[in-house]
Amino acid sequence: MITKETLKTLVEEWLAKGDYFLVDIQMDGGDDRIVIEIDHADGVWIEDCAELSRFLQEKLGEELGDYELEVGSAGLGQPFKVAQQYVNHVGDNIEVIDATGKKMTGVLKSVDGRQFVMTTQEKQIPEGKKRPVKVDVDKTFSMDEVKSTKYLLTFK
Repeated sequence: MITKETLKTLVEEWLAKGDYFLVDIQMDGGDDRIVIEIDHADGVWIEDCAELSRFLQEKLGEELGDYELEVGSAGLGQPFKVAQQYVNHVGDNIEVIDATGKKMTGVLKSVDGRQFVMTTQEKQIPEGKKRPVKVDVDKTFSMDEVKSTKYLLTFK
């Protein structure tokens, strides 16, 4: 029987050849289905997914025959699952749902360990003025405490 740890070890062996990184491995025992998600700062090529799939088939042989194997990239609009995804999107627009369920959008400014900073705009009334103006505000979050963070695809 194939374990998640065995898959992780083999995937990381293949990933060591380039700048790809592992996002997730899902094993659904009921469906005998294995889903492996990888990512790269410049995106994932279908050829690389096929190459990883062939690599796993060679290494696992007949053991893999009982499973449906799916290798792909982390979805563009899907929530981030690993810290490297945050690093890859510094400078990009993101959407954060905080621990209370509040949704915010802004620019991912920086990442430090498991913390990240997003610059968002808030309306504030400057001293001595009557009308509010939008100002940039930096908000710091812990990756472990937000409900989700995802890349916001914008069309300009």
